[in-house]
Amino acid sequence: MFNSYAAIGDSFTEGVGDELPDGTVRGWADFVALGLARAAREPIGYANLAIRGRKLGPIIDEQLDAAIALKPELLSFNGGGNDMLRPRMDEQATATRFRGAIERIRAAGIHVLMLSGANPTDHLPMGGVFDARGARLTAALVDLAEVPGVTFVDNFNDRGLRDIRYWSADKLHLNSLGHARVASNVLTALGVPVPDEWGVAEVAAAPPGPRSRNTAAYYREFVLPWIGRRLTGRSSGDGRTAKRPTLEPTPAA
Repeated sequence: MFNSYAAIGDSFTEGVGDELPDGTVRGWADFVALGLARAAREPIGYANLAIRGRKLGPIIDEQLDAAIALKPELLSFNGGGNDMLRPRMDEQATATRFRGAIERIRAAGIHVLMLSGANPTDHLPMGGVFDARGARLTAALVDLAEVPGVTFVDNFNDRGLRDIRYWSADKLHLNSLGHARVASNVLTALGVPVPDEWGVAEVAAAPPGPRSRNTAAYYREFVLPWIGRRLTGRSSGDGRTAKRPTLEPTPAA
């Protein structure tokens, strides 16, 4: 049982795609915090330092020390998704940096929740290239699952999570159903009950969604702006700060 939890990462961990009516984002890490608090039957401390658009290097350089300084009992770490979407990726260097971050968290006496991101490549242009990169990176790090003090949740190889029903309109970020499924994967790995009212099992048992098709409108609305940001060196996370930079109580109800 963990009484405090901090999360670092990119848009996946920030919760992009699971937008609330007030414009804020929720996401799987928020669901996990609620699940932990419910299991503990009391509020727990929860911080989320993740910022969308961040590559692995900035996640480690800008978020890791700050998260460790909070001294949470559990710290979740995911990164590399934005690296995989670049034209070139040094896979060995990325795996080495990821491995080093895990060791720094363990050295601080904090239990590591290590996640691979959900796999959107069935629905993306050039998806096969990104799928191969993600598979190789996950395989290069899977041995860490056997290290004491590490819990590994392999969302990348969760085949059901690739279904279009779990993805938002941009097909790059999970929607609320997808984030709830990832939270279910995490809580199950931690041995914590998944609340029935999340409907994860019910959605998973339903027939799969329709085949994804990328229309001209999709390219105009999502792909071309993404390319434009890459060409101009901009990021969707420019000017953003962490949504929950300190451990704040998460209610048990």
